[in-house]
Amino acid sequence: MDQTLSFIKNPYTFIRDEAFREGKEFFYSRVLLRKTIFMTGPDAARLFYNQSLFERKGSAPEPIKATLFGKGGVQGLDGIEHKQRKALFLSLMTEERINDLSHIFLKWLNTYAKQWKEHNQIILYQQLQEILTLSVCEWAGIELKTSEVSLRTRQLTAMFDSAGNLGHFRARVARKKSERWIQGIVEDLRKSESELQQTPLERIVFFKDSEGKLLSSRIAAVEILNLLRPTVAISVYIVFSLHALIMHPENRKKLLHGSKAFLECFIQEVRRFYPFFPAVYAKVKKTFTWKGVTFLKKSKAVLDIYGTNHDMKSWKAPDVFLPERFIRWNGNSFNFIPQGGGEHENGHRCPGEWITKRIMQEAVIFFLSKLDYKVPEQNLDLNMGRLPALPYSYLVLSDIKVKGEVHPPLSSKVYDDFLRPPP
Repeated sequence: MDQTLSFIKNPYTFIRDEAFREGKEFFYSRVLLRKTIFMTGPDAARLFYNQSLFERKGSAPEPIKATLFGKGGVQGLDGIEHKQRKALFLSLMTEERINDLSHIFLKWLNTYAKQWKEHNQIILYQQLQEILTLSVCEWAGIELKTSEVSLRTRQLTAMFDSAGNLGHFRARVARKKSERWIQGIVEDLRKSESELQQTPLERIVFFKDSEGKLLSSRIAAVEILNLLRPTVAISVYIVFSLHALIMHPENRKKLLHGSKAFLECFIQEVRRFYPFFPAVYAKVKKTFTWKGVTFLKKSKAVLDIYGTNHDMKSWKAPDVFLPERFIRWNGNSFNFIPQGGGEHENGHRCPGEWITKRIMQEAVIFFLSKLDYKVPEQNLDLNMGRLPALPYSYLVLSDIKVKGEVHPPLSSKVYDDFLRPPP
C-alpha cells in the first residue's frame, strides 16, 4: 500500500508510529509508488550511516534536491568525492572563523534589537531570518546592498521553509534565482584572477578536486548556498529555544545563574526535543541481510530523525523537555542525530553543527540577559504538519526593551570538547 499521503500528513510521527505498531525498527512501504524501507532508532541509524551498505547519490527525492540541497551538492555525494568536498566544509569550521561569525551575528542582533523597541511587537522568526542573512553573507565575504537584503532573505529562507510545504513552487523558484545570483558572483571572482582564499566564499570558488579542477560555477554556487541556507535556518532553532524558555520557564533561572555546562545541555535538548526536519534519505548500495531482513540493492531507505531523537529505548521520557538528561549523555552519535549521525569527518553528519550550537547559545544569552520583552497572547502550539514545525504564531514578542550593549561572544575555551570545532 502506498503511504505517501500518510507520510506527508504526519511527517514527524509517521515512521515512529508505524514502527511501534509493527514492533520493529523498520518496515517496508511504498512512497510515490516505490518500495521503501523506513528505519528508526539508534541501531538503524548506525546501519544507515554505514557507507559500504548505503549511498546518497540519487537517493533524495527530486523535490528535495531541487529546493533544499541543490543538485550536485555535498549531501548527494559518496566516496572520495564526498570526502574531499566534506573536508572543504570542515576547513571552514575553525575556532577563529566561528568566533568571527559570532561577532558578526551579535552585531546585527544588537542593531535590530534597538529597532525592535520602536515597534509594538515583532514576529521573531521573520526578524531572525534577516539578521542571519546579513550575518552569514558578511562572514562568507558576500557584499549585500541594503536594497537586496529583503530579497536575499526571502530566497534563502524559502529553500528550507517552503521545501516541504504547499509553497514548494516558491522554494524551486528561490533555488533557481539564488543559484543564478551566486553563480554570477563566482564567475566575477574567477575573472579577477585573485586566489587569496581568505574568505569562505573564496575557499569554495577556488577549491580544486582530486584532478586539480575547479568546481563548475553552478556547483560552486550550490556549495556556497550550502553555507548560507543552513545558517539562515538556525532561525528555526532560535525560535525553538525561545519557545522552550516560554513553555518551561524554570530553565531561565538555571541559565542565568547556572554554569556554562547547563547552557550546553539546554541547547542540546532543544535540538533533540523540537521537530526540525523529520527524515533523511539513502539508497541501498548492495544487497545484504540485517536482523533476518534482506535489503535489496537500489532500494530507497528513509531514516527517522525525529523518532530516533525521541526513541524510548534511548531516552527516558523522550517527549518531556529535560535539559539535565545531557549531563550524563554518553555522546552516542547514533541516538542523537538532529543534524545527521556518525562522524563529521568521514560520514554525513552536518559540518555546520558547531556553528548551529554556537549561534543558538549566543542568542539564548542575548535574549536572557540583554532584553526585556513580553509574550502576548498567541497560538504557541507547534504546527506538526509543517516543515519545519514552527509555532503557529511564529513567536510574537512585544514591549521590547534593550538592557545594555551587546556582550562579547562566548569564548570557546569554556566549551567541552564536543562543542569545539575539529583541530
